[in-house]
Amino acid sequence: MKTQERLKIAVQKSGRLYQSSMDFLTSRGLAFSPDSRSLIRTCQNSNIDIVYLRDDDIPEYVSRGIADFGIVGQNVLAEKGLTLRIVTRLGFALCRLVIAVPRCSRIRTVEDLQNLRIATSYPKLLTDYLGKSNIKASIVVVSGSAEIAPRLGLADAVCDLVQTGATLEANDLVPLCTVLGSQAVLVGSPVRKRSKKRLLLDLNIKSLI
Repeated sequence: MKTQERLKIAVQKSGRLYQSSMDFLTSRGLAFSPDSRSLIRTCQNSNIDIVYLRDDDIPEYVSRGIADFGIVGQNVLAEKGLTLRIVTRLGFALCRLVIAVPRCSRIRTVEDLQNLRIATSYPKLLTDYLGKSNIKASIVVVSGSAEIAPRLGLADAVCDLVQTGATLEANDLVPLCTVLGSQAVLVGSPVRKRSKKRLLLDLNIKSLI
């Protein structure tokens, strides 16, 4: 008898999406083996394995069909520029990608960013937004903690994720405009498998398309 193929769902291994992603899966009736240091976690009541990855690696694994599904932020998906099917929006990890400026700055509109420096971990999204606004600015790519860039003289503004706004306020920054609204989404690989449709039915997940 042929063993049924196990499906793989990629989930952020740590960070703000991890616990909410696992809560979502368990709320759909999935039970998992005790947590361990392994990056692959077995579902005890379904042919599913959870694969723990860095959030910005999830779109790549799903696009190549290595993972059948992935839970990732729309901001990460858009920054990667990969065309993946969004199965459904999950309603958690709500946030915005915004351009923010120092409170004491003379920058009041997007047009005021012309020829200035903007620090960000999202160069693609920022480039696309500035291009649509006909703004030419110097993009300073950082891997994190963009909020500190203006205080240290690295940039005149920042483009970063905001949830509550507390981090911006703590660094004396105010939002100027929203580049992208984001939340966690379930994405599916382009590889067709009957078991993928069955899983969505079992989990009572209605596909957007």
